[in-house]
Amino acid sequence: MIRKRLGGILLFLMIAVIGRSQYADIRTRTYIAPTRIVWQYNGSGGLIHNINALLKPGDGQGVLTNRNLCVLKSTGGEYPSFLVDFGKEIQGGLRIVTGRSKSKEPVKIRIRLGESVSEAMTPVGTKGAMNDHAMRDFTMELPWLGTTETVHSGFRFARIDLLDADTELLLKEVNAVSVMRDIPYRGSFRCNDDRLNEIWMTGAYTVHLNMQEYLWDGIKRDRLVWLGDMHPEVMTISSVFGFNEVVPRSLDLSRDTTPLPGWMNSISSYSLWWILIHKEWYLYQGDLEYLKRQKDYLTGLLNHLLTKVDESGKEHLDGKRFLDWPSERNRQGINAGLQALLSMTFDAGAMLCEALGDNVLAATCAEVSARMKQYVPDANGSKQAAALLALAGLVDAAEADNNVISVGGAKNFSTFYGYYMLQAQAKAGNYQGAIDVIRTYWGGMLDMGATTFWEDFNLEWIPGSAPIDELIPAGKKDIHGDFGNFCYSRLRHSLCHGWASGPTAWLSEHVLGVKVMTPGCRTLKIEPHLGDLEWVEGTFPTPKGDVRISHRKQNGKIVTKVKAPKGVKIID
Repeated sequence: MIRKRLGGILLFLMIAVIGRSQYADIRTRTYIAPTRIVWQYNGSGGLIHNINALLKPGDGQGVLTNRNLCVLKSTGGEYPSFLVDFGKEIQGGLRIVTGRSKSKEPVKIRIRLGESVSEAMTPVGTKGAMNDHAMRDFTMELPWLGTTETVHSGFRFARIDLLDADTELLLKEVNAVSVMRDIPYRGSFRCNDDRLNEIWMTGAYTVHLNMQEYLWDGIKRDRLVWLGDMHPEVMTISSVFGFNEVVPRSLDLSRDTTPLPGWMNSISSYSLWWILIHKEWYLYQGDLEYLKRQKDYLTGLLNHLLTKVDESGKEHLDGKRFLDWPSERNRQGINAGLQALLSMTFDAGAMLCEALGDNVLAATCAEVSARMKQYVPDANGSKQAAALLALAGLVDAAEADNNVISVGGAKNFSTFYGYYMLQAQAKAGNYQGAIDVIRTYWGGMLDMGATTFWEDFNLEWIPGSAPIDELIPAGKKDIHGDFGNFCYSRLRHSLCHGWASGPTAWLSEHVLGVKVMTPGCRTLKIEPHLGDLEWVEGTFPTPKGDVRISHRKQNGKIVTKVKAPKGVKIID
């Protein structure tokens, strides 16, 4: 009896320990068949047979009957290979199902994943191709009559090469395993311009892919929480998905892994973005209890930042001084941008401290921000800096737009800070100019085959370049492998970066016209700016439910219809 009781106790303890050491994956797996065969090497003797069998939907199950399988044979020193397209960017891996070949020995293959055709066709070490953060070029063995899954990365294309000599490989399926959160798109946007509709949805999908267990910036490279990059992502999440725990989870991770006075991600401006994100998250979600849990760190960080401003109002942030990569060589522009960004941070800090009942620190933040607005550095032609100076109120928004931001249209825009350039144009009243930039700049990525928005982009890359979903013809440039700079040089360049999603949030705020006025979306201002559009309609998520909105031009006026849930006040 005693032995049985001891056995039961031990079993209970083992279950308890195991329970504490495991957690459930909050993501959903979806299996996707290829949409087309992009390329194949069939050799002179017909190395590949029935390759189109790989295009049929699969079930992941090996079967004893070898009916309608793809057959790869290596013979005479020739080795078959092929490249498939899954139709859109995904985060995940491959699931390969093999058939009943004559030999029961494992078969070695090489897999190359790519966000572009060029990347999937290029080995590591060439044109910047790499395995950083996630393996995308690797070898593995496939079992006889079995199912195998690969490691995860961000990709759309996959190349498979048979490596063993004089070998036959039977393939029943080569499917992509998409791993992402199964969440509804509560927000929506639709207008009479399909290009804008596609841009809005592409930005939403780009962020959705990066909403993994934490909020990443990129699904191939930069599978990490970067605080500055998070800000446009959080604005998109707030406009498309509403509340999602990935935001507070990621904010808390950065807080807990960055003891003060350290800078988040080792970049001083990224600690500023942590405060600015909390301001937006509180405004959109109204969760005061969550905000209270940030009080000690928030007030500690604000007090530390107060030591970085001198009597003249000039900032003296140390650590890495960074806005975004395209502005990296314009040190004068970075100085101007950080001056504005720190002033904006103190404005946000004043609001948050007031909500937390710390009126003394709130007043101090407001006073220092006002002092900083008296010290106005030159943007030195930087559209990034000019945008921040306008948004912080250090310079007149119309002057910043006319003299810097709108000069050359979308020339010198960037995917990350482009969001703040659009916001500054809106503050200047140049809504049509911003809409035109969205069509040209973000639309330019769509023209080159994008299904998600990129880490960076320059319109000057387009002339003479092949789209990312094609093999590079002779005489054409490789828009993925021939361009880029800094950390995104050539094929290291990420083609799914959440910081590029700004137009999604911008279109919901300024064209659909939803402005959050009080925490928790309790009061919304509806003020559409249709520009050359004839109509727009959509939904906007709030903690109380979704708001339905439509605007239509009639007889020179905009007729607006709004249906809001109980507890949400609408003003115009």
